[in-house]
Amino acid sequence: MASLRHALWQVIASVPESFWHALTWFGDSGLLLPAAVSITVWLALSRRTWPTAALWVLAFGCGSTVILISKLAFMGWGIGSARFNFTGFSGHTAISASVWPVALWLIASRQSHRVRVAAVLIGWALAAAIGVSRLALFAHSGSEVAAGYLLGVAVSASFLVLQRGRPHSRIPGLLVGLSLLVPLTLLKPGTPAPTQSALELMAIRLAGVERAYTREDLLRRPG
Repeated sequence: MASLRHALWQVIASVPESFWHALTWFGDSGLLLPAAVSITVWLALSRRTWPTAALWVLAFGCGSTVILISKLAFMGWGIGSARFNFTGFSGHTAISASVWPVALWLIASRQSHRVRVAAVLIGWALAAAIGVSRLALFAHSGSEVAAGYLLGVAVSASFLVLQRGRPHSRIPGLLVGLSLLVPLTLLKPGTPAPTQSALELMAIRLAGVERAYTREDLLRRPG
């Protein structure tokens, strides 16, 4: 197992850092939160599809709440695990695994069942690659990326399973794809959204502490 892990890190290290920065941006909240809103709009185009849209909002909202709570709990109160080097779910990974499979499924909504399944699998594969980029950039630990990926897959999979049999909008994939690019008119590609600093400020105010807890604080703890 150690040799496999070493080989994996060698492969990661051989890839230019610029590639990982470009890839990780596809998991940034500045891109994916508006994408989640776009999905909601497309799903709610017709009154008969409102229940499907509501199901998506519920699934994505629950996943996002879990991510938010885990981050605030650590930043404000230091709740984490030094043993597993865990400070909260990887937001990039979790949101990617939540949004991209559903976005690609919606883009392929007019295609055959096999194509839609392939689109979902591509979405999960993209999310996994984004998770690897978080490791490559030392933004998260392996436990945080793995937990984020599992959470995101649970969100997208639960929505896709529960929506079966329900009516949903079948719209041109090009329109869906273009709507997902709307954030590019406001946010320069590669520019991360200021969510981390906003969360730190929120945690400090909620917990009444002078500064947010950091990974270094966690790893200095005994045990």
